[in-house]
Parts: sequence; structure tokens; C-alpha cells
Amino acid sequence: MTDSTDMRSATMEQIFYGLAVLACPVGMGVMMWLMMRSNKKPTSDAPPAEASAAELAQLRADLDRLRAGRGLAHDGGAAEKGPR
Repeated sequence: MTDSTDMRSATMEQIFYGLAVLACPVGMGVMMWLMMRSNKKPTSDAPPAEASAAELAQLRADLDRLRAGRGLAHDGGAAEKGPR
């Protein structure tokens, strides 16, 4: 009976070591497949041009109102630095 237990134990050890050896390459292959699969999807990061142009116009108008309220002139984005 001890021979069969030892044999099962040795077989289980071989299976465990075999799985441990295969875990790294199989995991790497799965990660590479997932990365290649994600690169094929089209990216839609850019919003439609009409919406972004309207938003940009609104933001510029807000900025002009804020500058007018503080007495700052539009100088290409560089604000004067004065003593604080």
C-alpha cells in the first residue's frame, strides 16, 4: 500500500512541476493575444469636430469675460505677473 501512495505522490509532484513550468509561457501567450486583440479596436478618443469647436468657442468667451473682469489683456496666454 505504501508503494501505491508513493507512486501517486510522485505523479502528483510531476504534474505540479509540469504545470508550474507551463504557467509562465502560457500566461505570456495569453497576455500577448489580449494586447494584440485590444490594438485592433478603433479608438474614438476624439469627439466630433462640431462639438469641440462649439465648446472651444464657449471656453474662449468665458476666458475673455474673466480677463475683462480682472482687467487683463489678451496677450496670447501669458498673464502678467505682479506682486502678490
